[in-house]
Order: sequence, then structure tokens, then C-alpha cells
Amino acid sequence: MINNRKWVAMFSHTGSEIVNISNMIGRSPDRLITNNNNVHKMHRDVRHCTFTKKIPSVEDYKLLLGISAPVVTLHGWMRIIPPEICESYEIYNLHPGLITKYPELKGKDPQKRVWESRDNYSHIGCVIHKVTPEVDDGQPILVKSTPNTCETQDELFETLHTMASTMWVELFKDEIMNEEIRK
Repeated sequence: MINNRKWVAMFSHTGSEIVNISNMIGRSPDRLITNNNNVHKMHRDVRHCTFTKKIPSVEDYKLLLGISAPVVTLHGWMRIIPPEICESYEIYNLHPGLITKYPELKGKDPQKRVWESRDNYSHIGCVIHKVTPEVDDGQPILVKSTPNTCETQDELFETLHTMASTMWVELFKDEIMNEEIRK
């Protein structure tokens, strides 16, 4: 996926997941984009990034993603991507909720909803999916789950965070390997 292609990573929170992934795969994104203008809360290794408006327009996205055929990954990007952009770019999102088993976890803060109703969720997990105009409705690319044995909210969040990072690495490495085989 990212071997010979440009990689754009977008985030709204701290960017720590992008740093973890970059360290694990030995490659940083070609462009980092955030709508978080609170630099002091961001991970120190992602402070040199492109800032955009809190709610970018279609034209803003086109300017930001203008790199030729980039792979775009969303890491806590808390904005709806306009349909025109979803259809024009290869965009992947990781959702920290097992939406393939529990569709009600689509949308914002599924991990908080799981914790608040933990007796209703025997399993926890993450889904990497293609981004489409419908929120969290794109084709699942990679799904991981585990029994929900978390005893604290922090444990639940850490389990999902670790799972998310390893899933991104797996996706990048699988796609890179497949690209090498095709050559």
C-alpha cells in the first residue's frame, strides 16, 4: 500500500498512534494533516504538520490531499469526509469498535459506549475499513477482536489502542508484500 506511494495521515487528537505506527514500519507519512491547533497536546514527533480548519471544505481537502494518488489513513480524524473526497481518494479508517458484530457502535466514541454498557459486549475489537460517504460503512479490510475481559476503562482503551497499532502495521506490511509480489 505505501511502499512506492505517498502516504497522508490525518488526525484530530495527539498523533501518538501515527508515531507508533511509523516507528513499527520504519516509515513516516509523507504528509501529516491535523485540525488540532493545540500543539502542546500533540505528540512531539507530529508537531510539524499541516493545520486545517476545524471543518475543512471539499476544496480544502483537495488542496491538502493533492499529492498524486496518495494512500490516506485516518487516526482519530473527527470529521466527516465529504462524499466527493471519499470517492476520489483511497482512504482507510480504523474504528475502535467491533462494528462488524455490533453495528450500533458506528460513530463517535464506541470505546466509551462499550465501557458504559460492558455487559452487552462479550467481545471488543477494531475494524479498518475503506472510507465511504456513509459513516463507518465502508468495506472492512481488517477485523480483530478479543473477549472483553477488561476490568477498567483504562485497560479497555489500552487494549484497543494496542490492537489498532498492530492492525495498521499488519495492513501496511501485507499490502507492501503484495505489491512486491506483483512486480
